[in-house]
Amino acid sequence: MPPIKKKRQQTLKGSHGNVQVVLTEDVTYLGKQGDLVEVRPGYARNYLLPRGLAAFPSAHNLRLLEHYKIKVQAAREARMADLRTLSAQLQAIPGVTITANANEEGHLYGSVAAPDISKALKAAGYRIEPEMVKMEGVIKETGLYEVELHLGFDIDAKVKVAVVPTQEKK
Repeated sequence: MPPIKKKRQQTLKGSHGNVQVVLTEDVTYLGKQGDLVEVRPGYARNYLLPRGLAAFPSAHNLRLLEHYKIKVQAAREARMADLRTLSAQLQAIPGVTITANANEEGHLYGSVAAPDISKALKAAGYRIEPEMVKMEGVIKETGLYEVELHLGFDIDAKVKVAVVPTQEKK
């Protein structure tokens, strides 16, 4: 009786002789989740496959990927709905007030930047990270300012920020 030979999983070859893999996660400079990409065999074997970033395009893997994409899309749509609600809430508030040390002319001794605005909005009950606050420079004088917030997924909001001087205790 001849020995039974095991068949190795055959990898699909691309047009340039490299292997084809399906991305299970977004990979920078390579592609988005679910894309069928052609990469060098060593890159697939040593980086993408061990980290779970890609899989060989078998019928089973493609079916699992489709189910996963449906779940990810549903989660993405729910997140976008939450961000739209947050944007509407932020547009409805009159604004936030930040107190800072200032001289008589209204010039601040320091400055008010994105982390300060994020902190004030968090104190008001809104989950805004400093990266979401988009400003050109910093605020260096007291007054009323309109600051733009990029919440994600191309959803923006504007909020009014009042910078007032701290009251000295006498």
